Amino acid sequence: MKNILLTSLLSLGSLVFAQESNKITTLKVNALTLPIGVVNVGVERQLNTHYTLQADVLVSPWKSFAGKHAQAYLLGFDGRYYFDKAFEKFYIGANISGGYFNIQKWNYWNDNFYVHKDGEVTPYIQSNLYQKGYTFIVGAVGGYQFKWNDKWNLDIYLGIGSMQSFYKGYDKISGERYDNDIDRDGHEWDRSGEWLPYRGGVMLTYKL
Repeated sequence: MKNILLTSLLSLGSLVFAQESNKITTLKVNALTLPIGVVNVGVERQLNTHYTLQADVLVSPWKSFAGKHAQAYLLGFDGRYYFDKAFEKFYIGANISGGYFNIQKWNYWNDNFYVHKDGEVTPYIQSNLYQKGYTFIVGAVGGYQFKWNDKWNLDIYLGIGSMQSFYKGYDKISGERYDNDIDRDGHEWDRSGEWLPYRGGVMLTYKL
């Protein structure tokens, strides 16, 4: 999955961000996530005076982080509008993202017994449960780019949106699925939809 996402980003970069003398292209890395071993890199390409297009990937390779599943491979695209001019000061935009995850959701960070939708208490401890599947996200992004010098900028941003996920839930002790047909409404995959902040950080950007 990681190789597919990286190949997709490179292919898109070659197609969409082909060099033109009067347009700016920047390479970016998220300095906020690197210290915890999560790689978030991207390419942002100027379309005109105010608009840019960005493609980025996020790779969290952790099979276990502080005892919790924390793997995620996401590919995202931003369309951005800068109020002043491209790559400077405030901007807003739209984002679409998708990818694969193998994680433990935050509301399972406790030692309560898992309870089915019909009220039946199971022997599964929530801190031993994890979810594996796919997610699709549509949201809005906003931020501010600080100009450091002619080549370097800092891009501080946050994205909020609707995350639709399709996954299967497992108990890491027994390997069994903990979610039953009632939990899944009769489907093979469990589903969840929620609004939440899902992307953000401090991107160190370099102008090519």
